Amino acid sequence: MHLLSRINHHLRATGMPETKFGRLAVHDPRFVSDLRNGRQPRDATVARVERYIAEAQR
Repeated sequence: MHLLSRINHHLRATGMPETKFGRLAVHDPRFVSDLRNGRQPRDATVARVERYIAEAQR
């Protein structure tokens, strides 16, 4: 699944605002908005986001 799709699913499931997600996951409140506008995250950033989502689902 594409990273932005995973994030959107997480946001819907938790009701979390995208700015809070960005702050908690990668210390960047504009992260999700930037992804929607074409930002291409580095592999390390993708790994941080996926780790954050996986831990939040526990």
